[in-house]
Amino acid sequence: MLQLAVTEIEKEAAAKEVEKQNYLAEHCPPLSLPGSMQELQELCKKLHAKIESVDEERYDTEVKLQKTSKELEDLSQKLFDLRGKFKRPPLRRVRMSADAMLRALLGSKHKVCMDLRANLKQVKKEDTEKEKDLRDVGDWRKNIEEKSGMEGRKKMFEAGES
Repeated sequence: MLQLAVTEIEKEAAAKEVEKQNYLAEHCPPLSLPGSMQELQELCKKLHAKIESVDEERYDTEVKLQKTSKELEDLSQKLFDLRGKFKRPPLRRVRMSADAMLRALLGSKHKVCMDLRANLKQVKKEDTEKEKDLRDVGDWRKNIEEKSGMEGRKKMFEAGES
């Protein structure tokens, strides 16, 4: 199976190469440089004429492309304008509870009660270790006032000795 695929790929590559050679032979004749100056000038003139014709074709196709893209853009804008002609009504604010909204949507047959707070968990506030530490530390201003001045330094020095 793989051998068949390999041979097919080789055949396709050979066919592309032959096609390329045929195209080049048809469109690009082999370059023959003439010996005299006058023949060389005539060759240059022919080449310039070919270049001008190719440039004209390229310019024409670019202009045609721009024109069709502009037409396409205009048509899509017209289509958008035709589609979007309806007026959107201004929305009014409605104050309605969730139960009333469900009754309006589902009809009066269905009795739906939607208590949003029923499904919530109750959480007890627990004292964490951080909060306890903060309470134990106390007011930081008092500690600063105690350590400020010479008495504070003396206390720190005495605490360091013992």
